[in-house]
Amino acid sequence: MVERLVANEKVEGSTPFARSNFMTNLLNKKCVPCEGGAVAFDISEIHKYQKKVDGWNIIKNEKNVYLLEKKFTFKNFLESQNFVNEVGKISEQEGHHPDISFGWGYAKINVTTHAIEGLSENDFILAAKIDKIINV
Repeated sequence: MVERLVANEKVEGSTPFARSNFMTNLLNKKCVPCEGGAVAFDISEIHKYQKKVDGWNIIKNEKNVYLLEKKFTFKNFLESQNFVNEVGKISEQEGHHPDISFGWGYAKINVTTHAIEGLSENDFILAAKIDKIINV
C-alpha cells in the first residue's frame, strides 16, 4: 500500500517566485554523504521542504519509509532514455542515487535516503537538480 501526502496549506514561500528562490538554494547545495546515524525528517520538515520542489509527491512505501516520487513524460523512448542518463550523471556527481523506472514516453523517479530509512535534505537537493534537467 502506498500512502500519499499533499501539502495544500498556503504558507510563505508558496508563490512561484518564492518557490524558485527556495529551489535555487537547493540547487546551490551538494548532497552530503549519509551512512546512517542521522535522523530522517519528520512530517512537518518534509512538508516544509516539499514546498521547495515542484510536483514531487511524498509517498510511503510498503515498509512505511517516506519517498519523493515524480513521473516525467516524454514524446518517445529515446527522450526518456536521455533523461534517465542525465539523472544518472547528476546522481553520480552528488553521490546520491534514486530508484528509476522508465520506458516509452515516461520515467518515474523515487528518492529516499536508504541509510536512514526516510527523507533528508539530500533527497530534496537531488529532486531540485533532476527538475533542472527538464527546465533548462
